[in-house]
Amino acid sequence: MLGKQFQSSAISQCRVCWRLYQATPGQMQTRQFRVAVIGAVGGIGQPLSLLLMANKLVTELVLHDLTATKGFGQDLSHIDRACQVKSFFGEDQMKSAIKGSDIVMITAGMPRKPGQTRDFLFDTNAPIVAKAAGLVSQHAAHAMVGIITNPVNAVVAVAAEAMKKAGYYDPDRLFGVTTLDVVRAEKFIGDHMSIHPGKVRIPVIGGHAGTTIVPIFSQCQPPFEGDEKCIASIVKRIQTGGDEVVKAKAGQGSATLSMAYAAARFTNALMLGLKGEPGPPECAYVQSDATEAPFFSTPLTLGPKGIEENHGLPELDECEKEQLKVAVDALKKSAAKGVKFME
Repeated sequence: MLGKQFQSSAISQCRVCWRLYQATPGQMQTRQFRVAVIGAVGGIGQPLSLLLMANKLVTELVLHDLTATKGFGQDLSHIDRACQVKSFFGEDQMKSAIKGSDIVMITAGMPRKPGQTRDFLFDTNAPIVAKAAGLVSQHAAHAMVGIITNPVNAVVAVAAEAMKKAGYYDPDRLFGVTTLDVVRAEKFIGDHMSIHPGKVRIPVIGGHAGTTIVPIFSQCQPPFEGDEKCIASIVKRIQTGGDEVVKAKAGQGSATLSMAYAAARFTNALMLGLKGEPGPPECAYVQSDATEAPFFSTPLTLGPKGIEENHGLPELDECEKEQLKVAVDALKKSAAKGVKFME
């Protein structure tokens, strides 16, 4: 009986200590981060905000959408984390949401429906990204900016041009978030090889749409076990993973939960970089001279000023070199479309 009482008391004390640990910012981290989610009430914005709320590095979570965010923010504020939640809505309040942020994640925009390509969304989503990016340039010039809004291949160029026009653009701080392609590659390869996906490392270069997504199986660690037909099948599934989800949801949405998870992973990598504690390289779609395309996704080491090192193109086999050519041609057109829009 005494043993059971002691065990119960010890567990209770541990829980109290854990809550005190959560509630004391000085014990949690040496750097606090204000992260703004633009489009926070959307299908990606809500789960992304929840995941960021659970990250101890986020001590101020700012929510913005064109529709009311108060209720959603109030809901999040009841979670037992040492994180302040601030809510803003409407075009007039976007500036207040962005101002002073360390990281701005832009998820706002129309999601895909069955039969639609990402490019179909450009005319609707490009103006939203342009406005948000311009406000970052004016009111949070040194923030890291993650673009999740589709079509990523084109709207990252829109964001870059908008920031130039607004007065400040740092290419080392602007990222198209392509982490979902890496997450899918790790998951599908892990399942195929019957190993934990977390043990898989594979660079996924190029862009974030169809054949612009180029998983580099020749550099997969551990080495991929499968023939060329098997590789082609998994590559196709990675490239069309978004279509797979859109079809399965039958008009009720796109890849929101997996994208939110991937975006949270990339946001965490940005925060670790800002702290000077970079983890393994993460792939992202950035201004680059790795190819003829002005923006291109390659493995990056992240640091306090954004991109600390762009590792460029990994070694490619002959099949991957052919895939690269196709990707570069398409990405050059996407970037040109973004630039033309801003002209």
